[in-house]
Amino acid sequence: MRTAMTFKTADLCDEHEAEVQICEPGFSSFGGRARFSGRISTIKCFEDNSLVREAVAEAGDGRVLVVDAGGSQRCAMLGDLLAAKAQANGWSGVLMNGLIRDSVDIAQMDLGVKALGAHPLKSVKKGVGERDIAVRFAGVRFVPGEYLYADEDGIICSAVALL
Repeated sequence: MRTAMTFKTADLCDEHEAEVQICEPGFSSFGGRARFSGRISTIKCFEDNSLVREAVAEAGDGRVLVVDAGGSQRCAMLGDLLAAKAQANGWSGVLMNGLIRDSVDIAQMDLGVKALGAHPLKSVKKGVGERDIAVRFAGVRFVPGEYLYADEDGIICSAVALL
């Protein structure tokens, strides 16, 4: 039986082709955990990571935080301090449609982190954004409460648990 640590997205795609959405390529792996999965929690924000800070301070319960940062290339939306909070609070991973920073430190953490790249500049903090709404990027609609699976081959989502 496959577990959260032994699944392969390629196998899940083969076995559940009609039930999965597949993310377009373009995300790099930055966390110390290359393979992660969990129920989706979402944030939609742009160059303001206030809601990311709030979310990772909560109990993650094995969830994956999906952040639609609009693909901004101007500042980082997750750094080592927030990633450490996410790890400590039981988040399985973070999918960032944007950039991160402190990538060397994040690579040492037991947390899955996929992002478009790294950038040294931090974001502003004005409290602007939305939580737990459906977001769309990379050809996928991410719905809170549905499931995300990520590994070295890619990222897939499903409305039903596949493991």
